[in-house]
Amino acid sequence: MKNKFTRLFLVLTTATAVLSCSNDEDTDKVDETLNEYKYIRLLVSDENTTALTLFNPFSNSTSSFEAKHPKSALYTSESGRLGAIIHREFDYTETFDTGLEFHGDHVDVKGTPKFGAMTSTSAKPTHFKSKIGEIMTFNDGDGTLSVGKESDVHTPGAKMTIINAGLKAHHGAMATFSNGNYAITEKDNSIPGVLPERVKIIDRTGKELYASTIATKGIHGNATDGTYAVFGSASGILVVQSNGTQELIPHPANFGTVWFGTILETSTKGNFIGFAATKGVYLINVVKKTVSPIIENTDIMQCKTSFDGNQLGILLHSGNFISYNLNTLAISKESTNLIPATAKDSKQKPQMVFTNRFVYITQPSSGEIAQFLIKNTSNNKKVKVSNTPYRLTLLGFENSVDH
Repeated sequence: MKNKFTRLFLVLTTATAVLSCSNDEDTDKVDETLNEYKYIRLLVSDENTTALTLFNPFSNSTSSFEAKHPKSALYTSESGRLGAIIHREFDYTETFDTGLEFHGDHVDVKGTPKFGAMTSTSAKPTHFKSKIGEIMTFNDGDGTLSVGKESDVHTPGAKMTIINAGLKAHHGAMATFSNGNYAITEKDNSIPGVLPERVKIIDRTGKELYASTIATKGIHGNATDGTYAVFGSASGILVVQSNGTQELIPHPANFGTVWFGTILETSTKGNFIGFAATKGVYLINVVKKTVSPIIENTDIMQCKTSFDGNQLGILLHSGNFISYNLNTLAISKESTNLIPATAKDSKQKPQMVFTNRFVYITQPSSGEIAQFLIKNTSNNKKVKVSNTPYRLTLLGFENSVDH
């Protein structure tokens, strides 16, 4: 009898322990989406000083560096590992390495964050792009391209290569095709001003492969998915294919003389974003040749795609934030008064970037970055970076897995 009672007691005790452990696991389970990914970083420049700040949202820590000059524009390489720091007025470009390397399902820490050895001295580097393992600027001062390989960033004395396609100096742009050739704007002076009118395709030596077949009334803004290069144009949306084919997609009927001065890439091939401040934001499908409104609003202060290219983020002058799913064009999140309202004539306006978890917005007057959890923006904080934060870019990877 005693043995039976003992066995029953052990069974009940074990069952209770299992239930208790199970309940403990449920209680201890952490919602990782409340935290930023471990390997996301923000690089922030300053308007008035050479201060450069690297913010790690996961550890809530900052590291300070000194750029060559103040008021630098910041961009992210295609891999996500590198930053490009462009000093247009000083004819100089420098590189920055997060020390993070993505391996498909995890991230390796290959070194500490630091400047790269590769630099570029060129005439007014302005437009930046990064594709097929390259980083590139269009140099407004002389119409050339500067191109460097991401893999050469730490090669001692490395300089970005200058590609001269025999162009006149102009406020231009370029796009890289998957086959390694480039679509590049050219100016023939058929319209007054600094804007180019045409696009041609060149190879890595600057040799013309396909001449322009369409003249426009001015070009500004472009993006590429590797097959299609899309340029904002006063004559329509200029689409250039890697085989040299060119065509214009008409703007919506109610645009009049308005046109898209900003074109953004998305994560879906053939889909691009067009932004016109006096109209709003539209989805451009170059395969179907359609232009569909996403948000028609004249109060847009910032229009950005998410770090993964799947979402569109809109920050209004009112301080409201709206994000859209670019697959459905439905609103994913709408938050009112995320930040204080900003006057349209403000000298320095807040700048925004966002991952699929958090929105980051510069606060120029307080020297901070405001961080908001997208799923619940009441979960927010401010991080001091420098006295007058100017531009910011996301670096790294939406991943938290170690080797």
